[in-house]
Amino acid sequence: MRILIFLAAFLAGDPFAFAQEIVSARFAGPTREYAHGVLGDQIEYTRLVLRVGPNKQRRVIEAGEGHVFEDLEPRLADLNQDGRPEVIVVRTNMDTGASLAIYGVDGLITQTPPIGRPYRWLAPVGVGDFDQDGRVEIAYIETPHLGKVLKIYRYLNRELLLAGQVSGLSNHRIGDNFISGGVRNCGDGDEIITADGAWQRIVSTRMVGGILQATTIGTTSQPRGFKRALACEL
Repeated sequence: MRILIFLAAFLAGDPFAFAQEIVSARFAGPTREYAHGVLGDQIEYTRLVLRVGPNKQRRVIEAGEGHVFEDLEPRLADLNQDGRPEVIVVRTNMDTGASLAIYGVDGLITQTPPIGRPYRWLAPVGVGDFDQDGRVEIAYIETPHLGKVLKIYRYLNRELLLAGQVSGLSNHRIGDNFISGGVRNCGDGDEIITADGAWQRIVSTRMVGGILQATTIGTTSQPRGFKRALACEL
């Protein structure tokens, strides 16, 4: 597959495309400057470290003055379907709160608007073709402890465009060092798996005709409930 991608890039006049592929990403530069502590500690990160190309060349990208990466780990996904992944992270402005940000090999590409206040966070859900149009979208819960709004954004022409939203869902509880739920496909399209806002039910959300529809598939009290849901056992 990688050989085919490289050959296609070469024939398209971009022989160096394969050398610019991000192969891994991690956070570095721990800081306590932004003491939100929503993920169980008060450590956030100031740098994004990429490994690029077959030689895994190291590139370091700063979060920027007044910003931190308030996240568990970077996520790699091919958002524009060019065969090379972009990096998805939570980038937080210390004055105006969190944004979902997209990075490439040269740095920040785009991000959603900040939530608007400090100590306001968002929890990524995952990536999937939620509207079944052949292109992928990104899902996250904005303020999973307060507003509990599921938002879906489409990455198009290096911008993030809101494709849909619905209230009353959550995927994180204050102090957890993990995010619950995710994206599954049980054979009939990508679904978003979260809890309801009260953390009583496990919910599957689909986009049907441009409208988000949530359905209860289990309860959060079930042993291994989220894991079973993601494995299509619920």
